[in-house]
Amino acid sequence: MAERADDRAGRADVSRSAAASVYERIRTMILASEIAPGEKLNIDQLARQLGVSQTPVREAVQRLEGDQLVVARRPRGYATTQLLDEAGLRHMFEVRLLLEPWSARAAAVDRAANPGAAMLREIDRFAAEMHGDPRHLMSAHDTRFHELILRAVGNDFLANAFRQMHPHLHLFRLYPADIDGAHTIAEHERIARAIAAADPDEAEQAMRAHLLAAMERFSAGVDGGAPSLAGVRPGAVRPRTADVG
Repeated sequence: MAERADDRAGRADVSRSAAASVYERIRTMILASEIAPGEKLNIDQLARQLGVSQTPVREAVQRLEGDQLVVARRPRGYATTQLLDEAGLRHMFEVRLLLEPWSARAAAVDRAANPGAAMLREIDRFAAEMHGDPRHLMSAHDTRFHELILRAVGNDFLANAFRQMHPHLHLFRLYPADIDGAHTIAEHERIARAIAAADPDEAEQAMRAHLLAAMERFSAGVDGGAPSLAGVRPGAVRPRTADVG
C-alpha cells in the first residue's frame, strides 16, 4: 500500500522535533561548560549519551557552528569555541552600547509599537521559571527581552547586526556574578517600565546603565577577572543623545 502523505509529514515533524531537542540539549551542555571551551566534539559519544542516532547530532552541530559556539577543525571534526577574552568582551559591549541605548529610546518614543507591557510579562515569566541551570534560562530570557526592543524599533539592519554577534550565547558561557538573576531582573524592570511609560530619556539611561553593569559582572568570568571598563572608548559608553524622529 502506498504511504499516505500525512504519515510522511508526521514522521518529518517528529524528525524535526527530535533534531531541535538534540540541538537544545547540546547547546545547554556548552553553556553550562559540561562540554568545555575548546573541547573536541565526539559525534558518536554525544549520540550515545543522548540516546539518538548520529544524524540529529550532526545537524545540531551545524546549527551550533552558525551560533558560533562550535568551530570546524581541520582536517576534520568540530570543537567548541573558546570563551570571550577581555578584549572580545570589551569590543562586544562597545557595539552594544552604541546600538541598544538608542534602540530603547526609539522603542519608548513609538507608542503604537511600544513593547513595554510584553517586556514586563517576559520578566514575570523568567522570574517564575528560575530553576535548573540558571545560565541557560538567563540566556533565553535575555535574548527574548532584548529582541522585543529590537523588533519594536523595526530596523532589520539593526536587528541583524545584533543577532550576528550572538551576544547572549557567548556571554552566558562566562560565570556572571548575578547567577541568580536578581540584578538582571531589577535592571530589566527599570528599562521595561521606562519604555512602557514612553519615557525615552529614562529608557536610554536605564539601558546604558544595564549594559555597563552587565559588562562588569561578566568580566568576572574572563581570565583573571580583569576590569572591563578601563579600555572602553568614551564615545562608545556615552554616544551623543539624539531625538528619534
